[in-house]
Amino acid sequence: MQAVSAPGPRIALIHALEQSVAPIAHAFERHWPAAQRMNLLDDSLASDVARTGLDAAMHTRFERLAAYAEFSGAQAILYTCSAFGPCIEGVAARRPHLTVLKPYQAMVAEALGLGGRIGLIASFAPTLEALPAEFGPNAQVLTACVPHALQALQRQDAAAHDASVLEAALQLQSKGCALIALVQFSMARAAPLIRERLTLPVLTAPTSAVLALRQRLTPGAAPTQLPHA
Repeated sequence: MQAVSAPGPRIALIHALEQSVAPIAHAFERHWPAAQRMNLLDDSLASDVARTGLDAAMHTRFERLAAYAEFSGAQAILYTCSAFGPCIEGVAARRPHLTVLKPYQAMVAEALGLGGRIGLIASFAPTLEALPAEFGPNAQVLTACVPHALQALQRQDAAAHDASVLEAALQLQSKGCALIALVQFSMARAAPLIRERLTLPVLTAPTSAVLALRQRLTPGAAPTQLPHA
């Protein structure tokens, strides 16, 4: 009789955009298929934060989503929504026993490890209000925001999305960036096109996050080396 391998740890994925679900699923399927994934989607979060900011009600909503994930047996929580850093930090502070990651947290660490001027591309403007500071005072960070790319995805025009992200990447390369970091999970689909046109490393938040979670939750696992360019 063939042995049945034990399932991996349960990871709660909390989304504010429907477009973030597929990229993180793809990253798990490619890099850590044994992990058990549970998806929680509240697609009103993105529109509400643009209207109210990170107020007390928003912090409470994030706490309740995290409590449900923990009650459901999650051993880690990964947020795929990038404009809610302080809310996620609050969740993590109350759960030192649980791995809680911001969507871009692992990618920031990876980018800093590579060094050089970092080009950040986001398609959701509130993301860039606080994210550059995550790299610390000594990092050189240039940013580009392409909100029309997200709008293209929402109308299911993937080609227009990818072209917009590529244009931003080319502009950042011309300004001396040594690597490109795609902040939104939904932007990961543009990475292959950018790698075809640029010789720079291209990081995506989903891949960095999955590899970091795998390393934390399966001690002794060999680190995965990826060609970023």
